[in-house]
Amino acid sequence: MKIIWSPLSLERVAEIANYIANDNLTAGERWVDGIFKTVELLEDLPKFGRIVPEIEKDDFREIIKGNYRIIYRVEPEQVSILTVLHGKKMLPVEEVLK
Repeated sequence: MKIIWSPLSLERVAEIANYIANDNLTAGERWVDGIFKTVELLEDLPKFGRIVPEIEKDDFREIIKGNYRIIYRVEPEQVSILTVLHGKKMLPVEEVLK
């Protein structure tokens, strides 16, 4: 299954990595590597994550990685990474349902 990262998801990853790197550059780099490795699992296991509670549709799923949520959509030929956000934040549903 092909993985597609939305511009928003890549922007969020960069923002979070920069925030982490302000305290520890190596930790920021490790965090990014971990996010991308986790997402790679979806190539073979697209329904690996749980259904997103704010949306409650089978094709909108999330993986929890540390303190962060990776929100994605399972589509017929691909997995679209929609956004990444801190686990304590509510998902702004309008951002991913466009």
